Amino acid sequence: MGKIHIIGAVGSGKTTLAKKLSASLSIPMFELDYLVWERHENGDVRRSPEGRNASLDNILKLNQWIIEGAQHRWLEPAFQQADHIIVLNIPY
Repeated sequence: MGKIHIIGAVGSGKTTLAKKLSASLSIPMFELDYLVWERHENGDVRRSPEGRNASLDNILKLNQWIIEGAQHRWLEPAFQQADHIIVLNIPY
C-alpha cells in the first residue's frame, strides 16, 4: 500500500483521511493545493503548469506517497502509478 491517491469534492474529508493514513502507515502525505498554489503572506500565487508538474514528478519518484485533492487531467501520471485510489463521495 505504498502509493495512495485520494480524490473527492471540497469538504469531503480528503485531507483528514490523508493525514490519518499518513500517520498510521508512516507514508508521506502531500496536499495537491500546494502544488498548484505558492503560499505567501500577501496572498497565494498560482504556479505555472511546468512548475506544478515538476513538483508532482518529484513526489511520484518517491517509493511511497499519499496525495489528495480534486481530480484534474494533469494528475494522470499519479492515477497511473497509484496502488490505491480512494474516492470520497459523501452525501451533502
